[in-house]
Amino acid sequence: MDLKETQLDSVVVYEGSFMQVRKDRITLPDGRESSREYITHPGAVAVLALLDNGNLLMERQYRYPPQREFIELPAGKIDDGEDILITAQRELLEETGYAADEWIHLTTAWPCIGYADERMEYFLARGLRHHGGNLDDGEFLEVFELSLADALQWIREGKINESKTIVGLFWLDKYLNQWQV
Repeated sequence: MDLKETQLDSVVVYEGSFMQVRKDRITLPDGRESSREYITHPGAVAVLALLDNGNLLMERQYRYPPQREFIELPAGKIDDGEDILITAQRELLEETGYAADEWIHLTTAWPCIGYADERMEYFLARGLRHHGGNLDDGEFLEVFELSLADALQWIREGKINESKTIVGLFWLDKYLNQWQV
């Protein structure tokens, strides 16, 4: 069965500094017409920064849309044409002040497939060296260390409840404890 939906036309409803809202007219697999509204986003990276002592670098940051603070992995938007590894290295240094000697791409996940084309690229960073942070203008966050065991407990307790971070921490747990020899 062919499930593909085919775009007939597309209109930009809103254009922001790095994302758009689009409304497309489409043909469904059965030939009928319908519409799809969605956000186009350049994608982002999330970094699982593992210190030599086994702890992770985590961030506490206020997020305006839900009007509250979240505990998150270091992360950020992929700039136009930028290689995803360069994005991960840039974001880790800007947000935490750390650079890493070893980088491993863990996976790609699509967090909001019902209304956005954003993808999240996950990296493990090891061999960390502190150089000093350089937050983007208007960016405020607290960086702290947390063990993976405590991070997984915080997910169970609801202290960590942001999807990008949950996915990354579960991947890291599997990678370190089950998939690696």
